[in-house]
Amino acid sequence: MIIYQNTKNAFIREVSESEIDNVIANAFKAKSQGVPSKNELRSWRNSLTYMSQVLSDSEIPEDCGVAIEYKLPQTSKRIDFIVTGSNEKQVEHAILIELKQWESAEITDQDAVVRTYLNGGVREVSHPSYQAWSYAALLEGFNEAVYTTPISLKPCAYLHNYTPDGIIDNKFYSEYVQKAPVFLKSDKLKLRDFIKQFVKHGDKNNIMYRIEHGKIRPSKSLADSLASMLKGNEEFLLIDDQKTVYEKALSLSRKASESNKKVLIVEGGPGTGKTVVAINLLVKTTNIGLLCHYVTKNAAPRAVYETKLTGTFKKTHISNLFKGSGSYTEAGRNTMDVLIVDEAHRLNEQSGLYSNLGENQIKEIISTAKCSIFFIDEDQRVTLQDIGTKKEILKWARLADAEIHEAELASQFRCSGSDGYLAWLDNTLQIRETANDTLDAKDYDFRVFDSPVDLKNEIFRLNEINNKSRLVAGYCWDWKSKNDPSHYDIVIPGFNFKMKWNLSSYGSKWLIDPDSISEVGCIHTCQGLELDYVGVIIGNDFRIRNGKVVTDPTKRSSMDRSIRGFKNLLKQDRMGGELFLDKIIKNTYKTLMTRGIKGCFVYCTDTETSEYFKSKLQSRYVMKEWMSQAAEDGSFGQPLS
Repeated sequence: MIIYQNTKNAFIREVSESEIDNVIANAFKAKSQGVPSKNELRSWRNSLTYMSQVLSDSEIPEDCGVAIEYKLPQTSKRIDFIVTGSNEKQVEHAILIELKQWESAEITDQDAVVRTYLNGGVREVSHPSYQAWSYAALLEGFNEAVYTTPISLKPCAYLHNYTPDGIIDNKFYSEYVQKAPVFLKSDKLKLRDFIKQFVKHGDKNNIMYRIEHGKIRPSKSLADSLASMLKGNEEFLLIDDQKTVYEKALSLSRKASESNKKVLIVEGGPGTGKTVVAINLLVKTTNIGLLCHYVTKNAAPRAVYETKLTGTFKKTHISNLFKGSGSYTEAGRNTMDVLIVDEAHRLNEQSGLYSNLGENQIKEIISTAKCSIFFIDEDQRVTLQDIGTKKEILKWARLADAEIHEAELASQFRCSGSDGYLAWLDNTLQIRETANDTLDAKDYDFRVFDSPVDLKNEIFRLNEINNKSRLVAGYCWDWKSKNDPSHYDIVIPGFNFKMKWNLSSYGSKWLIDPDSISEVGCIHTCQGLELDYVGVIIGNDFRIRNGKVVTDPTKRSSMDRSIRGFKNLLKQDRMGGELFLDKIIKNTYKTLMTRGIKGCFVYCTDTETSEYFKSKLQSRYVMKEWMSQAAEDGSFGQPLS
């Protein structure tokens, strides 16, 4: 998505004749991107005036293209300013310019990370050259128009308020400055010459239109690339706060010792890249000789990664990298250099099959490692046994006399990079109130189906593409097929719909086995992993009555261990227990409904609940009517526009 697009001549005219910040703000609103903040308006006003001056040169063609605020595919990130055209050999170029208001910065000891004043405080952020280069690399890896045409991308950064001081262009950052030159306050003419190297002729073939409408190549699967990463290849580029968190964690890992324990708590919602950072850290710390484990409570991610590595590494090597969270009940103090705990919100108190081993998994992890790194999202606590809260981690870190650090991952890379979808989902599930009362179908492919059979057929169709689509459901049906394979578990009367849970045949490998599409997953086998498309069956544990969410743990299967003991909980603390159970059920569906990179489709067993979700869509439709029409015109299965 591009917020603003025009020719150089028209852009300069609008800067001189209009309040350009208002022009961009109106375009921002027109594209349903919300209301820009005062800081954004101020940044546009200042930076775009400088860019108008840079482009005011007769040797830069008047009909070259100017694009502002281009949203990168699959992320919530935007490229500030793009100039398009061709050089003297008619090679097409797009110059990507990261604009900064900074006046000063400080060097850190972390690769590509600087410290600067931002949003009311001094913060560690990506170096502007790294940011510009990583955006270009991400675009090259996702956009078919860029990597097949080809369109040559030239990234750079322009800090128009920054007086040269030997810091931002320090040799420590030279690797990235060479990839994406940084231009400072006194470098207006140098930036102009940089542009003129690559843009001597106008944009005759509408480069930005082709980029904006270029087919988006699916992102790499983390599990598919892990083997290559462990051999030392960089498979997953870290963007912005991912890079900052990664470098902070790496720095702490190197500095930690028996007498100077470190604990890092990284908070981040679904799709912010917690696992990407965690796996990159596992690779790097292992390669520099630190004894490191990747730790999860959930067996599914470990099983997927271990399966992908089979045949590439010895099984003993694989097992020594990936561990369950209950592996440290008898471990010696400081016997590990680093423990990287993914999905830390799923940690329990005691360990073992019968929860009778150890004292507290958080305590044991911190005790075992010189450096403990916890990736956490409290909104993904989905069982009564989940104790992984920030408060609990802080408590045990202080008791261990550890040096505590905190960080946050905010950038959204799942759900088509739509922060709006996540905010809408929070509002719709009534987890927290947001301004996102309705969802535009253009932001994310979300559909409400009136038939579970139609939902199943669509997921099966999409799965034929690359085996990355699955059905999941709330645990509202008993696991009858566990003891009798002839039984079906999820049976929905009136639709001739019957399927089995995945909990036996494929277990934790359900997500990747090509035959497992025939079974339905649950929260226990998909948390921590991602799909292209997810189909979610919402059971009667989550219903809407008169516009309000009503959660009901009694509608969960009695075989669901996630809320086992809830009746005793309610006896001990009725009000507190009801609030906790309400949160668990809402979190479960939020987690299920954020597994899809490209889309989420739902079927609700309760009619009023189904109508509620439809009412929250900006482009309202009834799925069976749309499918009937689509079957006639041959567009069945294609996302709505």
